[in-house]
Amino acid sequence: MTHPRTTPAARTDGSQNAHAHENTTAHPTHDTALTSSLDDLRRHLTAHLDPAARSWLEHALDEAAAHPGIHGPISAWELRLAEAGRRCGAAYADAARVLILDAARAGTDALTRVYFQGTADERRAVLHALPHLVSGPRALPLVEDALRTNDTRLLTAAVGPYAARHLAPHDWRHAVLKCLFTGVPVDHVADLPRRAQGDGELARMLGDYAAERTAAGRTVPEDLYRVLDLTESATPAPGTDHPHGKES
Repeated sequence: MTHPRTTPAARTDGSQNAHAHENTTAHPTHDTALTSSLDDLRRHLTAHLDPAARSWLEHALDEAAAHPGIHGPISAWELRLAEAGRRCGAAYADAARVLILDAARAGTDALTRVYFQGTADERRAVLHALPHLVSGPRALPLVEDALRTNDTRLLTAAVGPYAARHLAPHDWRHAVLKCLFTGVPVDHVADLPRRAQGDGELARMLGDYAAERTAAGRTVPEDLYRVLDLTESATPAPGTDHPHGKES
C-alpha cells in the first residue's frame, strides 16, 4: 500500500539538522562492504588500501592466525585492532578489524572482551564481525548493549545481519524504533522487509509513536511510513485523523 506524504516541517529544537549532519558522517558508503563475505571484504581492502597499509594488514592477519585466541592481559592481535585506524585509515579500519578478528578465530569470549574493553571503534568492528564469526545467539548481549546507546554508528552496526537472525521479536521491534528515535536510516536494518512483514505489533508501536510526535507538534520521520508499509497490517492510531498518525 502507499500513503500520501507531507513535507517535513522544520524542527524547532534544531535536532533535525544535528541528525542530518551526524548521519552524513556516521554512514560512509563503504559500510555496505561489511555485509559481504570475508573473502569479498579482503578483496575490497586489497583493491583500495595503499601498499603500506596492505603490507601492514597482511602482517597483522598472519600474526593473528599464528597466535589466535586470548593470551594474557592482551593478545598481539588486539593491539593490531587498536592500530587499524592509523594504519588503514578511518574509511577501511572497520573492515580491517573484522578480518583481524576472523584471522584470530575470535570466539564469543574474545569478542566480548574486545567489545567491553575496547574503544567505540573496536566495539563497532565486533558488531560487524558477529554474523561472520558467531553462528548462534550467544553474542546477543553485545547487540543489546549497543542498542542501549545513542551512538548512531554503534546502532547501525548493531542492527546488521546478526540481529536480524537472532533478536527476539520484542527486542527487534524496539531496535527499529531506536533507529527512528536517533535518526539512523532504516536502510541499515538488515532483513527489514522480511521481519516487518505482517507484524501487527510493530505497526501498532509505529502508530503510537507517530501519534505521540503529532500531538507534540513534531515531524513524523519519513522512515516510519516506509516501515509501516512493510508491516501490511497497519491500524489507526487512537486520537489521530490519519491511520498512521501523520501530521496534517
